[in-house]
Amino acid sequence: MDKKPRRILLVDDDVELVTLLVDYLTLEGFEAEGANDGPDGLHRLALGDFDLVVLDVMMPGMNGIDVLREIRSTNSVPVLMLTAKGDPIERIIGLELGADDYVAKPCPPRELVARINAILRRASRWGTPGMPLSAGPLTISSTSRTVTANDRPIDLTTTEFSLLELLARQIGKPVPKEDIYPRVLGRTMGPYDRAIDVHVSSVRHKLAAVVGKAVTIDSIRGIGYQLVVHPDVPA
Repeated sequence: MDKKPRRILLVDDDVELVTLLVDYLTLEGFEAEGANDGPDGLHRLALGDFDLVVLDVMMPGMNGIDVLREIRSTNSVPVLMLTAKGDPIERIIGLELGADDYVAKPCPPRELVARINAILRRASRWGTPGMPLSAGPLTISSTSRTVTANDRPIDLTTTEFSLLELLARQIGKPVPKEDIYPRVLGRTMGPYDRAIDVHVSSVRHKLAAVVGKAVTIDSIRGIGYQLVVHPDVPA
């Protein structure tokens, strides 16, 4: 049986760029669809079952940050942000709002496809067999890609789940950032790259809201991060 093509939604006000990328992604085996403003992108996303959204930050009217905020209020679909080259602020804001990763414009189509495939590979681990991981009150299921604590769900994005799962598999051990980037984002760590730091911050807040300080992600100066369970702290 032929594998169903992955569906990609491109949201960018540059009509020529969207047309080019839709054609390129189609040649690469995806089923791609374009929208040229935020409201149209949200409308198409609501009507269609997309596997990933490529979202430009700089759009007139409703910008990409506002669109991402709307998406994350109802939908956990992976989102790859297109950001201005050399502007770290909008990248950090996008990651804090739940974007899975970003790529700077102008971006060669081949690099965009590589980033898309990296995110989809993480998301496609849904259904991978394996026993759930336990980390104190946390239960981390690789099969359903869900995290619960005392029967309460913790809602994580695709990237946040991959990060927590990686740290949980090496619980109590420092995991270098250089190892986290390729295994969680599917790319090497760039200069002044804070993507993982922002994802860690988001996961910390989400864990704290449910389990308090019973499970923490500790920073290991000059190395990376480690997941720590504090058994004497009530969840």
